[in-house]
Amino acid sequence: MKKRKLIFGIALIIIYFGFLLISMRLNFYAGIKIGENSLNFFKGIIPLFPGVFILIGLFEVWVKRETVEKHFGKNSGFRGYFWGIILASTTVGGIFIAFPIAYSLHNKGAKLSVIFTYIGASATCRIPMTMFEASFLGIKFTLIRLCVSLPLIIITSIFLGNYLEKNKFQIQKGA
Repeated sequence: MKKRKLIFGIALIIIYFGFLLISMRLNFYAGIKIGENSLNFFKGIIPLFPGVFILIGLFEVWVKRETVEKHFGKNSGFRGYFWGIILASTTVGGIFIAFPIAYSLHNKGAKLSVIFTYIGASATCRIPMTMFEASFLGIKFTLIRLCVSLPLIIITSIFLGNYLEKNKFQIQKGA
């Protein structure tokens, strides 16, 4: 099964780069633009990875499991969602950084619904993104969007977390 997924992933990468090469060869504008956007994205995100993964490693070593369980665990109550949103709003690098942090939180004993809230909030309410949005669309729009989206993220996370915990969901090591 793993070998099949690996072959499928490699095939997708080859198809992607083949598409880019053919686009450049045929001067296909959309394909060239896709390649330029991908390159710009990787130029922006790759420099963040080493620092963030060092911080995640330090988090794994320095932060005690009891501390994470107290603030993000099963008995954290609403406080866990609050801390999840605060942590998500300060996350840099978007979802590529949020998932490793979520995995680390899970390993330290955070509740699944709080982790889902963290992931959802990291996609919708990061501080730089929110400030950018407020400057273009106005503070009123941003506040309304946050007031609507955050409760929905929390409610959805609770339902999803409860469903997965009820069905004894386990994240496999190295997944």
